[in-house]
Amino acid sequence: MFVRFVVHKIDSNSGRRQGLFQAVQALEHYGALNIQDAKYLDAICGWFSEHLEEPARQAISSRHHGRKQALSWFKDTATNHIAKMRELAEMLERYGVPVEMIKAKRLGYILYEDEFQVAAYPFSDTPT
Repeated sequence: MFVRFVVHKIDSNSGRRQGLFQAVQALEHYGALNIQDAKYLDAICGWFSEHLEEPARQAISSRHHGRKQALSWFKDTATNHIAKMRELAEMLERYGVPVEMIKAKRLGYILYEDEFQVAAYPFSDTPT
């Protein structure tokens, strides 16, 4: 089983709902966060920087400028990562950004995989 956290805003590259890191960036960009919350989110994002690789491939095309359309999912065994995502979700919801956790067994065409996550171009019946 795989887990993904999403918000309602649609990503321009994938055409699917954005993940939480994009939602956090939007709050930071618009200056919506108070100082304490900004520091807290920076700490969580810093934890992810140390404990999660950025997928090496996110585009189906092997061309240098291919559109990044892969969706990142956590493996259900990545319990620490999922717990940190729940913390991000709680903070986003406090700022009026609804978050949904979706689960799937069939993700799509796998473009990247490591110990904690999978990046996949979704099948038509994959929840996104």
